[in-house]
Amino acid sequence: MKIAVDAMGGDNAPQTVVAGVERARDEFTDLEFILFGKENEIKKYLKNEDRIKIVHTDEEIVMNDEPVRAIRRKKNSSMVLAAKAVKEQQADAFFSCGNTGALLAAGLLIVGRIKGITRPGLLSTMPVLGQTDGAFNLLDSGANAENKPEHLHQYAILGKYYAQRVRGIENPRIGLLNNGTEPHKGSQVTQAAYHLLSADESLNFVGNVEANAILKGVADVVVADGFTGNAVLKAIEGAAGAMVHLLKETIMKSGVVGKLGALLLKSSLSGLKDKMDQSRYGGAVLLGVRAPVVKAHGASDSTAVYYTLRQIHKMLKEEMVPELVSYFAQQEEKKAAQKTEEKND
Repeated sequence: MKIAVDAMGGDNAPQTVVAGVERARDEFTDLEFILFGKENEIKKYLKNEDRIKIVHTDEEIVMNDEPVRAIRRKKNSSMVLAAKAVKEQQADAFFSCGNTGALLAAGLLIVGRIKGITRPGLLSTMPVLGQTDGAFNLLDSGANAENKPEHLHQYAILGKYYAQRVRGIENPRIGLLNNGTEPHKGSQVTQAAYHLLSADESLNFVGNVEANAILKGVADVVVADGFTGNAVLKAIEGAAGAMVHLLKETIMKSGVVGKLGALLLKSSLSGLKDKMDQSRYGGAVLLGVRAPVVKAHGASDSTAVYYTLRQIHKMLKEEMVPELVSYFAQQEEKKAAQKTEEKND
């Protein structure tokens, strides 16, 4: 298994990217890496080149670049070359900490959609409070500004496969993010999506779920349109960061007694911080394209890079994408057969 890595993407590249790659390389003996970026900069931080190939390029896509234009104009950028390596089957997956919009564009325009998928979605993994290793998947968490009901239905299927193969949940609960739990609540899109999800017997659909309940573990996969999903994702991230900051501020202002109490609770507070650290759950996955395309946060440290590469390793080992390709190919065949029957009738 080989992963193409955009070694120039992210705030702390290539240092943190190289460190995360080497940690994953040392843990998973079946992994190889192709690092795209400035060779001298990469080698500065690389301890050894075992199962690591470097492809030099000086060109990179920066955060301020317009995504689609950058993909089309910067043909020799580290991100475009990494995506092309997957398209040309020189690598099995594509990873970057760089420009999110450019990564989405590279996934769609270079790696390409799975036949039968109308609009790929971005899947993020978030913590469930009150459970040691509890988590849920949210998609679409920002790949699309607008969606149709059939897109949300496909997201439910994509999320189901991810939860089964990567997270090991045999029959994942699928929830539809809405402004109420009643079937008649929501926009025309969510109401239509509710009916599609309810009618699909292959899904363990638990109905509508509200934003204030998703952190309680009401569903394993939460489906949403990209605009709403991204807003919820950012709200959770912002609230988690604010909570940690407020806790620190309160402790510092509470005097000697408060600081002593914090010292006694140090391990518990550390566990809380880890629980709310999204990076430990891996990166955001563009589901619906022909290979794993995964994005880590631009400010990721080496640990976050490592967790994301571990996530990609799991996706490759479980052959999740080939299963999705097979499933949607079968669905397309059924549609074609149905049209033929209707035409003959």
